[in-house]
Formats: sequence, C-alpha cells, structure tokens
Amino acid sequence: QVQLVESGGGLVQAGGSLRLSCVASGRTFSWYSVGWFRQAPGKEREFVAAASHYGSLTYYADSVKGRFTISRDNAKNTVYLQMNSLKPEDTALYYCATGSATSKVPRDYDYWGQGTQVTVSS
Repeated sequence: QVQLVESGGGLVQAGGSLRLSCVASGRTFSWYSVGWFRQAPGKEREFVAAASHYGSLTYYADSVKGRFTISRDNAKNTVYLQMNSLKPEDTALYYCATGSATSKVPRDYDYWGQGTQVTVSS
C-alpha cells in the first residue's frame, strides 16, 4: 500500500511564497514519476507540475510556469513544490500523486495524497 502525505499549505498574501512537501511510503519512490495537481471549489482537478523518476524531466502548467518549481529528493522519498509570486487564483487544495508516466493527466497516476490547502489572499 502506498501512502502520500502532503504538508506545507497555509494562508499567504498575494506575492508571497510557500513550499509544499509530499512524503511517500510503501514503494520504491525513485521508480515512479510524481505530479502535483490542484482543485479549487467548483472546479475540476487540474495539473500543476510533474517530474520524472530522477527529476531530469519536468512539466508545468502554463499558469504556473516561471513561478513554481517541482523537485524531488529520492533519498528522502519526498517531492517538493516551491511556489513563488502566489496569486489569489492559486487558491486550491493541492495534491501530490505518483505514477509510471510523467504525465499531465490525472488518470495516469495511481496513488494520491489527501491534499494540503493553499489560500492566497489579495
């Protein structure tokens, strides 16, 4: 059984920064790609960022490119999402996920965390 636990969310003013963390257990973390997704109230879950097994390949949603950075530390079974220049529209529940492919599509991921809330005030 795989478990993913996110942390690092919170309330921040527009222009501020947060770093999300996701710790994985139950599988060989370095074998799998990781992704971050988010879901705002009344909206569908959307892709934010993804990284390949060793982080050499990364993808970003256009809306966060240049502001967010995904990274991973396989020795710690952890993936990070550094979020800078936050905007109110970044407010959402943020999820991490693992899967076999470095994908922007939620259905390509097998395991999901419970999410961490990010709220950006204007």
